[in-house]
Amino acid sequence: MPLPEQLVVILRQHKEEQDRERALARHLWTDKGYVFTSETGEPLNPSTDYHHWKRLLREAGIRDGRLHDARHTASTVLLLLGVPERIVMAIMGWSSTSMAQRYQHVTEPMLNDVGRKIGAALWGDVGSGPEEPGEDAA
Repeated sequence: MPLPEQLVVILRQHKEEQDRERALARHLWTDKGYVFTSETGEPLNPSTDYHHWKRLLREAGIRDGRLHDARHTASTVLLLLGVPERIVMAIMGWSSTSMAQRYQHVTEPMLNDVGRKIGAALWGDVGSGPEEPGEDAA
C-alpha cells in the first residue's frame, strides 16, 4: 500500500504509543495483530469508530456522512490525482472495474479542469484571455 511519508511518521508514533499501552497492560494485553486497539489490545468497538468519525466531521466543519462515505472520497481523490484504474483497484481491494463507477464521482472542479485543458489546447495560455482586435501582441 503506498503511504505518504507523513502518514508513515504518524503510524510509527502510534506504534510507540501502543507499545507503551502494551507494557502497561502486561498480561492483560491480547495481541491479535490489530493496528488500532483498545488499551488491552482488543479490537475497537464499531460504535466507538462511529462516534469518533462523527466527532471528527463536526470538528472539521464537514457535512455529516457515514464512515463508509470515506471510501467514496478516497476513491474519488485517486481519480482526481489521475491514478490509473488498475492501481486504484489494487488500493481499494476491488476485483471489478465496475466498482470504479460506483465509488468514483466526477466533481465540478474536475470538469472545470478539463475545460481549462481544452481551452489551453485550442487557444494556448487561457490565463491571458483572447486578444482584442487591433491590439499588438506583446
